[in-house]
Amino acid sequence: MKQPFIVALIPAYNEERTIAKIVLKTKKYVDKVIVCDDGSTDMTGEIARALGAEVIRHERNMGKGAALKSLFARARELDPDIVVVLDADGQHDPEDIPKLVNALRERNADIVIGSRYVKGSQLEAPLYRKIGLSILNFLGRRLLKSPIKDMQSGFRAFTIKALKSLEEVESRGFGIESEQVALAVSKGLKIIEIPIVIRYRGLDKTSKKMPLLHGGEVIVTILKLVVEERPLLYLGVPGILLIIAGIALSTYLLWLFNMNRYFSIPIAIITLGAVFSGLMLVVSALTLYSLNKVARKIMLSLK
Repeated sequence: MKQPFIVALIPAYNEERTIAKIVLKTKKYVDKVIVCDDGSTDMTGEIARALGAEVIRHERNMGKGAALKSLFARARELDPDIVVVLDADGQHDPEDIPKLVNALRERNADIVIGSRYVKGSQLEAPLYRKIGLSILNFLGRRLLKSPIKDMQSGFRAFTIKALKSLEEVESRGFGIESEQVALAVSKGLKIIEIPIVIRYRGLDKTSKKMPLLHGGEVIVTILKLVVEERPLLYLGVPGILLIIAGIALSTYLLWLFNMNRYFSIPIAIITLGAVFSGLMLVVSALTLYSLNKVARKIMLSLK
């Protein structure tokens, strides 16, 4: 069997302490390593380039999603058979790359996720991080109706076909992993998870953002995906309820005035706010619904 051409993609921001080890170990298992230096203020890019990696440089820090988009664009130009994505901070062990690649080929999958939550995996992390990850994965599975247990894992392998199918991913931050899963599921791509070991303990930094900001960014991305997929339910229904509430309040306002000749300005303001907000939500829901229908028709015509 012909050996696949494998490219590894590594987003990195201020990782000069770990990037050398990650690049050198990764080169043992792939044909090419590409690093996106996402506006680092240290020697991350220079070290990676000196060790033989191709380096894409962002002049300012734009976020993990933006770094991955630059890496994916370059990978599509090279047209490899398999693309592997891993982090630069040492939490992902490059020695697990063959596991992901073999699973991709042997199980005829489109995407393989190195999971922290399937049998045989290990997650060495502080308690607060374990709790936070569990909450994010639970929300992601419920809201996006995805069977994937580890929605946030950044250690993944893709076929080039799958990578090209995910071109429309928009997130520029840490929500990109959830968006990839949601889009892949909607397109019917085969996703499997395999156990890996993730080590956060001993790392100087496991995230460049405060945990709450990181988690908030992921939740916002998930909610955005849910609303875009079912706008009539998640925007239209609340909008209609607000309009009904506004009508009820206006009726009460008129009754109050007729009974006591008293016009309540606070109730009037709340009434106008409810009706206006409801109308805005309903209009937004109908607009998104119409745009989704047009987009689906265009996609069907292109197939």
